[in-house]
Amino acid sequence: MCASYGLDPRFTDAELLAEADDAVLDGLRSWAEHNAGETLRPTGKNLRNLNPLVTANDGTAALEPAWWGFLVDGQPAKFPSINTRSERLQDRPGALRSRGLVPATGWFEMQKPDRIWHEFGLGRGVLFGMAAVTQRGRTPDGEWITCYSIVMRPAPPHLADIHDRMPVLIPTAFADDWLHGDPTRDLIDEALLAAAGLDERVAAAPRDDDKGAQTLF
Repeated sequence: MCASYGLDPRFTDAELLAEADDAVLDGLRSWAEHNAGETLRPTGKNLRNLNPLVTANDGTAALEPAWWGFLVDGQPAKFPSINTRSERLQDRPGALRSRGLVPATGWFEMQKPDRIWHEFGLGRGVLFGMAAVTQRGRTPDGEWITCYSIVMRPAPPHLADIHDRMPVLIPTAFADDWLHGDPTRDLIDEALLAAAGLDERVAAAPRDDDKGAQTLF
C-alpha cells in the first residue's frame, strides 16, 4: 500500500493537469516549501496534518487541504481507508462519485523481506498526480472536510519485485476525465489503461528511509 509520499517544492516539470493552472501550481509550491520537505503521511488522531488535493470545483481544478483517510462519525475510520483497490472500484463504481488528484513527486514503499525503502517516481523534478476517491467527513472537532483515499493497482513486472502494488498515476491528458467524468466502470477501466501508458517511465531508487527531503535519483 502507499502510506507515505513526497512533494518536493523544487519540481520543474508539472505533469498534473493538461492545462497547467498557475494558481494550483503556485499553491502547491508554496505548501511544499512551508512543509519543508517533510514526508506526507495519513491524517489521524495524533497527526492532524492536512495534505493538498486537486479537486473539481465548478468545472475547474482547484486546490484544497484534505484529510488522508476517511472519517466516520467524527473519527478516523476503523477500517483501512488510506488506500482503495482499483479492483474494488471496478466491482463497485459507486465509490467513484467524487474524485481528486494527489500531487506528488514520489512515493515510498519498503521492499520485503530485506526491509529496504525505495522511492518511486517519474524522474527528478517531475510533479504528477495519483488518482484518489474522496468523500466528505466530519473531523473530531466538528468541522466538515474533504477526505481522500489513494487508488492502488497491481504493479507492472519491473516494479513488482520491490512492491506488488502502486498508485494509479493519472497522465495529464486524462486528468480532466478523472476529475469530471461520470462515475462508471468505464471510468476506472480507462484510468487504468491511461496509467499503464506511464509504466515504462516509473523507476525506483533505494533510500535509507522514507523521511526527509532526499532527492529522487
